[in-house]
Amino acid sequence: MDIKRAGSQASATGPANWFTGTVRIDPLFSPPDPARVAGALVTFEPGARTAWHTHPLGQTLIVMTGLGLVQREGGPIEEIRPGDVVWFDPDEKHWHGASPATAMTHIAIQESLDGKAVDWMEHVTDKQYRG
Repeated sequence: MDIKRAGSQASATGPANWFTGTVRIDPLFSPPDPARVAGALVTFEPGARTAWHTHPLGQTLIVMTGLGLVQREGGPIEEIRPGDVVWFDPDEKHWHGASPATAMTHIAIQESLDGKAVDWMEHVTDKQYRG
């Protein structure tokens, strides 16, 4: 058994090659092998968002606070609110982040396949973000 006490894991700033805007990542869990699921609490300031990306085994987002936006490639931009749960299929190209005026926090859960949980791609342009 391993208990991660609140405040025992340092927050990290979302890297500029994966995110646009100000993003804070608070790790929640990342158990050792052979487990392959990990989770983090991710906070996006207004206008902040991920780059386009995929997950080999899919991703679940649980919206905790604020107002967010999500989009899968070829689909419409959708608003997400506290209590919403979003599932992205394996290898589905997508992005997610805060609305232009309101911050958003979600829990992100994904599994690794052969040690890899995400494939990062190009940044979401301002034009794409505005729809």
